Amino acid sequence: MRLPPHILVVNGIKVRRPVFLLGAPHSGVDLLARALKRSPGFHVTMGRASVAHVVYAFARKPSLAATPGSVRVLRDALAESWQVLPRSCGECAEPCRDAGGVTGAGPCVSAADVTRFGDGSPDLLYSAPVLLQAFPDARFVQLIRDGRDAVAGMLADPACLAWFKPAMLAERTEFPSTFLGVAKEEHLERWKAMPAAGKSALRWRGAVRVSAELRRTLPETHLLTLRYEELVGRPQQAVATLAEFLETRVSKVVMYDPAVPKVGAWRTALARDDLELVEKVAAKELTRLGYLPA
Repeated sequence: MRLPPHILVVNGIKVRRPVFLLGAPHSGVDLLARALKRSPGFHVTMGRASVAHVVYAFARKPSLAATPGSVRVLRDALAESWQVLPRSCGECAEPCRDAGGVTGAGPCVSAADVTRFGDGSPDLLYSAPVLLQAFPDARFVQLIRDGRDAVAGMLADPACLAWFKPAMLAERTEFPSTFLGVAKEEHLERWKAMPAAGKSALRWRGAVRVSAELRRTLPETHLLTLRYEELVGRPQQAVATLAEFLETRVSKVVMYDPAVPKVGAWRTALARDDLELVEKVAAKELTRLGYLPA
């Protein structure tokens, strides 16, 4: 007999159709998370330690995600993250606190106002299959951005560059690694010798391939793909598409923030050698997505 689906209850609220935001580093997931955090009824978390620990374990060692207990582990981590407690925001990452406008310990929302949950933690993309098992009614929104702009963002982000340090390549990392973009373990020495721009391009390339696989396997009712360029270039239309997909109102105020990274920033942010390397490493994906001429 088939068991009934597990229903998660957080703060007395049943978790229905949670929203998970996916994308390569610096593809705009944080911008979309900020928009949802300001939308009525939403409680969106970004990078809480309980979730980040599990997400990176699955990203670096995919065999863990295939174990029977992976669904419960990730579901419990999210349940902990979504708890609305008097000092819960004090445990949040700075981007999440900033997005929620938190100046004290929190919380950033009132439990009485919450009707929908979501998460936009970095690199959540690699946990998508487990998330779908944990929440069969989940809605996924993935962001695609020009890989050259994404790499420019990564090169200016110490948190992204930290993954390229030799100490991070412990036995906890399995190969092939879509997280690092390394297809075979024998390629590891060549990877170590690459400049940071090349490693960042591999990370973007690996993430885009995972996103493409999700497009092939998830029904349109569960997955929406947006381009960063549309999100910041035509925010009204992009947000309307998102709102229709999620069947709720979505705030677009943050899209007009002057601090939002510009489209085409790579033209001034990337050195010529770095640009040539990125376009060489990720040529196939950049072309397929329309960012390079065929």
